Amino acid sequence: MKLFAEPIYFLYFLAAFAAWQFLLWLGNKRKKHAVRTLFGPAAYTRLTGGKNRLQRVRAILFGLGLFFIFAALARPQWGLEVMQAEADFSQTVIAVDVSASMRARDVKPDRLASAKNMLRMLLTHLPNNRIGLIAFTSQAFVQCPITTDDDALKHFISALQPDMLPIAGTSLSAPVKLAAHMLSKYPGQKGLILLTDGEDHSPDELKQAQQIAQKEGIRIIAIGIGTPEGELIPSRTDISGQVVEYKKDKDGKTVVTKLDEKSLAQLAAATQGMYIKYTTPSQVAARVEEAVRDLDRSRSAVSARAGYKNRYQIPLALAVLCFAVCLALPLRHKDTPVHE
Repeated sequence: MKLFAEPIYFLYFLAAFAAWQFLLWLGNKRKKHAVRTLFGPAAYTRLTGGKNRLQRVRAILFGLGLFFIFAALARPQWGLEVMQAEADFSQTVIAVDVSASMRARDVKPDRLASAKNMLRMLLTHLPNNRIGLIAFTSQAFVQCPITTDDDALKHFISALQPDMLPIAGTSLSAPVKLAAHMLSKYPGQKGLILLTDGEDHSPDELKQAQQIAQKEGIRIIAIGIGTPEGELIPSRTDISGQVVEYKKDKDGKTVVTKLDEKSLAQLAAATQGMYIKYTTPSQVAARVEEAVRDLDRSRSAVSARAGYKNRYQIPLALAVLCFAVCLALPLRHKDTPVHE
């Protein structure tokens, strides 16, 4: 334990004490010289009565007061206390499409890998956000609850894989409903970052999702990843990563996945959000950061730790007492004789 948090102030005290003593010495020297010049060598002692005991006491009290001031600045500390840190956070949920179509390579290296790169970059620009993570196909599942732990979020983002969920298809309403449930306990306007190619196989539920988001005060930032022209979906690759086979439907036809910007733009507009077409990780991260910047914030505790109690009040009170007594003392005793 350090008894003083800022012990360097004792060095500052020594400098201040030396400066005070020098000024006293210089002032007395000049006063003596002036009196002796005007009235003779013995005049100074007759006029001042020499140094009396009260003058010494006043000097000691002033020096002690100066010491206690710097001791207070040095922040004495002892005795443990639990300190709770608080901060203001906005609330955001990230929902990532992990359906088979996210394997498509119309965005290099593929849609999901590009999305993960962007999200890692985004986390470094959202220091005052509580963030949760959802993975979804036609159903949505919580991967990481709402947290301020960036390391945990990065871990879960890295673990996202196409077809990691046992249910195929894609539904935009599923992540919206789950995000609304996760964010329901927080006041004000919240955010949902929806990252998908927008191929909604349950379009009838889209309006319901919009209504839920509006009711819960959720602004949807929809990020469309892919190309409107579409791309084949790799279903099997060799050891070098080259595609060996593409996904086929139940009729044996090769499946082409296309970016559906219309559904995403409609969902974002209905919630006063924003639709962003995926370009590069840095550009998209910058736009998302801007979109969530003015979300409502709420204050909450972020950590608790034990620390030593500050005791600066004690030396500060002693300093005030010393200066007060110093000012209250007379310049000399009443019975001090006047030399003639």
